[in-house]
Amino acid sequence: MSAEEHKALVRRFVEEFWSGDNLAAADELMATDAVVHEPVVGTPADLKSVAGAIRAAFPDWHSTVEEMIVEGDRVVERWTGRGTHRGEWQGIPPTGRRVAVPGVVFYRISGGKIVEFRGRFDRMSLMEQLGVAPSTATSSP
Repeated sequence: MSAEEHKALVRRFVEEFWSGDNLAAADELMATDAVVHEPVVGTPADLKSVAGAIRAAFPDWHSTVEEMIVEGDRVVERWTGRGTHRGEWQGIPPTGRRVAVPGVVFYRISGGKIVEFRGRFDRMSLMEQLGVAPSTATSSP
């Protein structure tokens, strides 16, 4: 696959799986034996569970691809997820607050499928935006 085909696969995964609330997209776009390292350690089924929890807490969740870099079979995606906190999130009752959370995912692609997924998002920023953690932002004098 070319670099552009790798990007198209990742973009489709983001649009359908994360933004489109189509958990079945993982079955189509990820290898059945794909390894997920983070946000959970496990399989595509575990990643679908995380996505379901995010969607339950933020029903209007939408991820935007900000940047992608491809090198060989690896794709790095920098993203921003946005949504409104309308359901419980990790024990935090709904706040009604709108959040914008940055993150990054490292993918490995083989045979036209995602075979490895390693994602991170800024949990502290999310907690600050939900009002359950003090802001770490600094102000200018």
